[in-house]
Amino acid sequence: MTPYVFRSARLYYLAANPDLAAAAAAFFRRNRAAFAPFDPVQPEEFFTPAGQADRLAEDLKRAEAGRSFRFLLVQPRHPGKVVGLVGLNEIVRGAFQSCFLSYKTDAALWGRGYGSEAIAAVTDWGFRVLGLHRVEANIMPWNLASRRAAEKAGYAEEGLSRHYLKINGRWEDHLHYVQLNEEDTDGRT
Repeated sequence: MTPYVFRSARLYYLAANPDLAAAAAAFFRRNRAAFAPFDPVQPEEFFTPAGQADRLAEDLKRAEAGRSFRFLLVQPRHPGKVVGLVGLNEIVRGAFQSCFLSYKTDAALWGRGYGSEAIAAVTDWGFRVLGLHRVEANIMPWNLASRRAAEKAGYAEEGLSRHYLKINGRWEDHLHYVQLNEEDTDGRT
């Protein structure tokens, strides 16, 4: 098993690595129907170990370049089974010091607080380890469970972006959620 980078109360966070391709592919196949309303349309290759190995190799390159950090989530009692993903993506440095959050949890775990736990843990890691000032999440207005998970993790809604992302073959509106690094506010509230 790939060693974990950090942990939260119920989850280990494994850095994206091609060695995890079979477990990642199994996660996506297991949740394919549940994720379809929330995801872009993916080619069949995406759901295979080979497709995930390519994706995880690209994730590893992005992490080495400091551009994105994606973690596969496992439970300590089932370290070989991926039960979620969480990422800090498209990191912009300079005056911005910001990125976009992504997250998914296994449909079998929905409604149990794993999403908000993962969001809070990776956001804290991004603030502490990467020195980020702002983490942004974009969520479809009708995805109430995802909105609750972000809010429970400390994110606040900032507004609506119309036709923001192409999800399941359709341009969807998204609500823009943000969490600021409270240790990096220059004394402002």
